[in-house]
Amino acid sequence: MDMRLAGKIAIITGTAGGMGQAAAALFARHGAAVACIDLSEDANAETMALVAAEGGKAISIAADVTRTVDVVRIVARTVSELGLPNILLNNAGADTENKQSILKIDEAAFDRVVEVNLKGPWLMIKHVAPRMIEAGGGSIINTASIGAFIAASSAGYCASKAGLVGLTKVAAVELARHKIRVNALCPGATETPMARHQRTEMQTAGMPTSNSIIDRMGVMGRMADPLEMANMALFLASDESSFATGANFINDGGWLAMSGLPTQAG
Repeated sequence: MDMRLAGKIAIITGTAGGMGQAAAALFARHGAAVACIDLSEDANAETMALVAAEGGKAISIAADVTRTVDVVRIVARTVSELGLPNILLNNAGADTENKQSILKIDEAAFDRVVEVNLKGPWLMIKHVAPRMIEAGGGSIINTASIGAFIAASSAGYCASKAGLVGLTKVAAVELARHKIRVNALCPGATETPMARHQRTEMQTAGMPTSNSIIDRMGVMGRMADPLEMANMALFLASDESSFATGANFINDGGWLAMSGLPTQAG
């Protein structure tokens, strides 16, 4: 059996569903012990059952990644109950309800999206990386989006994901000397709870979708399964990607290829 994460300790945020849930189960299948982070332990119940079915070890932590006190608690519990972390998957994300246009979006809604998508990963890196250094290095994966490169969603979402791509590069440069790699995973349209209603919400808000890239979602004629994103996260978490850092790993079913933008990693 392929156990490419054997002996590793992983922290994954946003594990209640979608890619985070798929990654938690997949990482466990490959030998990692997993700290599953979401807003409530009840939300993590299904994920914990999936990890158990894989024969994996996991803990569930209810936390808000935008709050320093919660992030500190995440790190403390992980180290105490599982050990020093080798892997961090910053997957928790948010978007504005009803995809309000840039002229109508509420300030509080904009702030919340930026806090979850950008401040949250920064706080996690800030507090997890020192313990990862103690472990001798590791891999940090930030779930960005092709929305970092094209207007595939609302202003807050795209701006925060573009910021996350920038944060990834800075972290990769600063943490390389500690043997910590940092990369951005940039999904296209994926069957997650947040993404399923994206098109309808954009149309309701009067945002342009007709005959645009949002209607096509790539060249494969379908949305991605969360496992297809988790598989790339597994590659980035494992030693198989030992020379990869500071790069954007785009997994979008050809969406950006139709926009004429570069699609290769980096």
